[in-house]
Amino acid sequence: MTLPRRSLGKTGVEVTQLGLGGEGVLRTFGRDEEAGALIERALDEGIGYLESARAYSGSETYYGQALGARREQIFLASKSHERTAAGARRHLETTLSNMRTDRLDLWQVHDVRTRSDIDAIFAPGGAIEAFDRAKTAGLTRFVGITGHEDPHILLAAFDLYDFDTVLIPVNPAEPDYCSFLDTVLPEARQRGMGIIGMKVLCRGFALRVPQHAAVDPWIRYALAKDISTMVLGCDTPEQVSENVRAACGEPLSESECSQLEKAVAPYARELMYYKP
Repeated sequence: MTLPRRSLGKTGVEVTQLGLGGEGVLRTFGRDEEAGALIERALDEGIGYLESARAYSGSETYYGQALGARREQIFLASKSHERTAAGARRHLETTLSNMRTDRLDLWQVHDVRTRSDIDAIFAPGGAIEAFDRAKTAGLTRFVGITGHEDPHILLAAFDLYDFDTVLIPVNPAEPDYCSFLDTVLPEARQRGMGIIGMKVLCRGFALRVPQHAAVDPWIRYALAKDISTMVLGCDTPEQVSENVRAACGEPLSESECSQLEKAVAPYARELMYYKP
């Protein structure tokens, strides 16, 4: 099986339609052997998009230890939750050191939730200054933004900076409440942004839904939503391989997506643990 690739919006780059997220076993400290085996499996399975965040414990360091010469073969992303330019610059220095690289492919403003976040990030001396300067200086190729609580906050941010990508929740619970799929996704598509899916398996809660306790329909649902790629955290190499097999399948049809949304609806608010 070869993982298909998709265009990352207006960046002109193609990425594998499944990426490895920085959570799961990677969001730990001191589990170097397990983390290394998981990253190696992802690379061997053909995953070419790897993502972390400054907030994800030892995740960046695990990547730095594992990638070596294979760094040039993959699209490497991380995030900063700092809201000031000075703080974000320090985060980037730490990220590059941990990942043992001289630049990122994508650096993302992490977890933008509130109007206060917007005000801080885009104020004079706010974090967006560091992100923009990093792109100009070649320390990152692209700049993105992420959020999973309030879609209208991301829409407001779109009007304040020309982001290359956005990372949002993509799963069949989303249409039930405060949906990113009905708001942010079409606006991002119209702007030519790369759209990256997260919360695809709802931190594993998806696998407790009766009659749908398998990764396949959830991953194929995300593929049907015209995203560029999705990131999934994993605990074992076997989970990586299972996700890859599902991501090599056909996207669900429109009717299959609707059926899955209806089946999931009674559990939707519990699945969307990431929203207030």
